Amino acid sequence: MDILLIGHRGYIGPVAARHLTRALPGAKVHGIDANWFDGSEISPFPDDAFAGQRKSDVRDLTAADMGGMDAVVALAAVSNDPIGKEFEGATAEINSAAVLSAARAAREAGVGRFVFASSCSMYGAGSDSFRKETDTLNPLTAYARSKVATEEGLRGLATDDFMITSLRFATACGASPMLRLDLVLNDFVATALQTGRIEVLSDGSPWRPLIHVEDMARAIEWAVTRDGDPLVEVNVGSQAWTWQIGQLARDVAAELGGVDVDINTDAAPDNRSYRVDFSRFAALAPNHQPRKDFAEAVAELARQLDGVDFRGAPVRGSRFIRLNILRDHVREGRLDGALRWTRPA
Repeated sequence: MDILLIGHRGYIGPVAARHLTRALPGAKVHGIDANWFDGSEISPFPDDAFAGQRKSDVRDLTAADMGGMDAVVALAAVSNDPIGKEFEGATAEINSAAVLSAARAAREAGVGRFVFASSCSMYGAGSDSFRKETDTLNPLTAYARSKVATEEGLRGLATDDFMITSLRFATACGASPMLRLDLVLNDFVATALQTGRIEVLSDGSPWRPLIHVEDMARAIEWAVTRDGDPLVEVNVGSQAWTWQIGQLARDVAAELGGVDVDINTDAAPDNRSYRVDFSRFAALAPNHQPRKDFAEAVAELARQLDGVDFRGAPVRGSRFIRLNILRDHVREGRLDGALRWTRPA
């Protein structure tokens, strides 16, 4: 089986590639990436997990780039709310228009399966109920709106010969060679280790489901091998990994020991609060459910961050924050305002 990961040199790609090559005997994983984040690795990138890698912007892909692939996994994205706010036009262009173009190219090339890394953030401000796939969406940010637009566009492309799976992932976390510290659990662990305290910028009340990057890879494995309906849109995560942000901070502090927690009880409410129903994913993919232990996930991050040189910067000013890297590229003229390369990085 030949699998193409678009956006393979991001946070999820190296973990997914390693998992797929181990879980699917004989599988060959290929990668295409714009290489925005080269140089931000925290550990060696697993080049040996890939049968081939190429540098290309997702906006430029054609059917020729998909030839010979059995499955295409669209991971490429402007990856979070702060980047989406600063680069709103590029967010819509890359996360939605380019992914839809890639899907059409994949279908033209005869690819059988297309997997889209979607997000539970499209639920936005949830009620006290757990949000189901059939519930009304309420995207509050450019990033979330881009995910909604992509899912809407993909629906008209699915056929018996071109199966589409939109994985509405919970908030990612966990160790990766391309580590991100602009993810809530990862941020809490890193700041706790660097400063001995966790500062919660909100009042701590928002609900947020999390999923370990290894469990995301397990869901991708299911999506590239599943049978059944030509189109599946499914929440991916687990009730066991759903926290209020304040409690998550306290749980991280308890695992690490000797860490203070400072919650800004005077902060304005964060409307990005939602709990999600993952029962459909449990029914569809019983053998690919999240397995990661919370304590193990925190310990792995602590080991990965041990001795890391932050070059005098606080965690939120470091090279492991994606917005910092993109701003630096734009400031130095390597990327333009649309996040296209103007010259080699």
